[in-house]
Amino acid sequence: MVVEELREILNNLTDLRTEGAFVELKRAASGLPRRLWETISSFSNSPGGGLIILGVDEADGFDVVGVDDPKKAQDDLASLCDQMEPPVRPLIQAHQVEGKVVITAEIPEVSLEYKPCYYKGAGLPNGAFVRVADGDRHLTSYEVQMMLASRGQPREDEAAVAGSGEQDLDPELVQLYLKRLRADEGGPFRAISDLDALKTTRVLVEHDGRWVPSLAGLLALGRYPQSLFPSLGMTFVVYPTPRIGERGPGGERFLDNRRFEGPISHMILKATDALKRNMKRRSIVRGLFREDIWEYPEETLREALVNAFAHRDYSPHSRATPVQVQMFPDRLVIMNPGGLYGPVTVDRLGESGVSATRNQTLMRVLEDLPIPGENRTLCENRGSGIGTMLSSLRAVGMKPPEFDNEVAVFRVTFPNHTLLDEASLRWLESIGGASLSDNQRWALAYLRQKGEISNPEYRRLTGQDSREVSRDLRHLVHQGLLKQVGTGRWTVYRLPAQEPLQRAVVPKSDLIRENQILALLSRREDSLSNREIASELGITKDGAMDWINALIRKGLVEAIGPTHSRDRRYRLARSGIEK
Repeated sequence: MVVEELREILNNLTDLRTEGAFVELKRAASGLPRRLWETISSFSNSPGGGLIILGVDEADGFDVVGVDDPKKAQDDLASLCDQMEPPVRPLIQAHQVEGKVVITAEIPEVSLEYKPCYYKGAGLPNGAFVRVADGDRHLTSYEVQMMLASRGQPREDEAAVAGSGEQDLDPELVQLYLKRLRADEGGPFRAISDLDALKTTRVLVEHDGRWVPSLAGLLALGRYPQSLFPSLGMTFVVYPTPRIGERGPGGERFLDNRRFEGPISHMILKATDALKRNMKRRSIVRGLFREDIWEYPEETLREALVNAFAHRDYSPHSRATPVQVQMFPDRLVIMNPGGLYGPVTVDRLGESGVSATRNQTLMRVLEDLPIPGENRTLCENRGSGIGTMLSSLRAVGMKPPEFDNEVAVFRVTFPNHTLLDEASLRWLESIGGASLSDNQRWALAYLRQKGEISNPEYRRLTGQDSREVSRDLRHLVHQGLLKQVGTGRWTVYRLPAQEPLQRAVVPKSDLIRENQILALLSRREDSLSNREIASELGITKDGAMDWINALIRKGLVEAIGPTHSRDRRYRLARSGIEK
């Protein structure tokens, strides 16, 4: 890291008024903070790692205070990293900023086969943390187990289901599956019996001297898997407002509330039908013609639902958690237990050739299982599901989904509004958008709504490769339509300062957001965390923090707990209540 990059990062943090997920500031003027190992562990266990900066005081307006003994600070930090398991090897550097010495430590993400990284002095799991927003959070026992399981190929889907037998398989689904397997004239399944075919594909596995369905076989081909695994189904809830818990105009808590059970293919068909019943249709213009389409493309929904079942965690710790589908007026959310598996990262989702399968046996069965009544299989794309999802959204002018990957849960959120609405088209015309490529116009419209865009986001939005994206971004910066903020891995692009930005999925003024937070806090006798406030309002944690800080500066809200504590909470200030 060069000093210019460090200054850019500090300036950016000062503007945002929060550290964020990838940077941790410590005053550390006279020595290392007592529990700095928590941040070292959290960055090591989090995607992309992070940056620790010693000698900057966040509590005092991001003031550069420097460190008293730079050599000792570097030596102590390196020694502390040696006390981690596995040992952490950061890039530690000293920089002159405002006439004072600041120490930076770039903490790399630990490779999958060594996670979780923890402090040996506290042991596992007490010494293992993960980064959430701008704080370090203890890994739960389940999250630790998830990381340990990811060191090898999980086999939970191959586990024998004790107490079951061939009679628990659906004959119709079994025959559809076997017919598909034998469709290849030169394939190995034409010459063997039904029983041997099911054994070969591990739909049936041996247990106590007899052949019984595997978990994968039961979920894909079973009559009623929930008789043995009651929670391995799907919940579907339609909310009347963008926030969970808020009632609709008629006092209703839900517009629809269902539970789907049966084999995976049946649950996906039922969920798709339920989504259609609750979706609206809208019009888009293709060439000279107007076309009516669903609020969310059906192909996108099917891919997302299949992924939720095919890639979820099936370890005993998570079998009490169903796949969850939540439909709001402004978005659709699909969640499954277990984060991304293997080398796949959020930044690389949808890239060609980037895939990893947690449940190999289940995925293989689903890829060869035709949908009842249709001439296609449940997973016909074989590793390109996310790419297909992104492509179908681009085809109807919608934003790409937001992926939230945590250790214990993977969440995909689909905003339900188009990028190129009439207001965006007028704005693009006003800035000379006619001279830009389609992909550049898409990126500007996306940025106008979200506020900033990174290289990986541009790739996911347009489907271009990294070289094409870099060329487009350079062109937009050269034209004065974008400005680059940060360098290297910290780089994002924003509109020039004079362009008013829309802050969230549903654009609202700062005053409205602040009033919503005040109303939320006034209804609660206790305090709320930033995460709880963001969840209630349906916005990002970073966005919620901006408005919370604004209310703190106005004296209307007060914080409870240390600045960097993961337990920091917020409540109405007494002065604000008295007024």
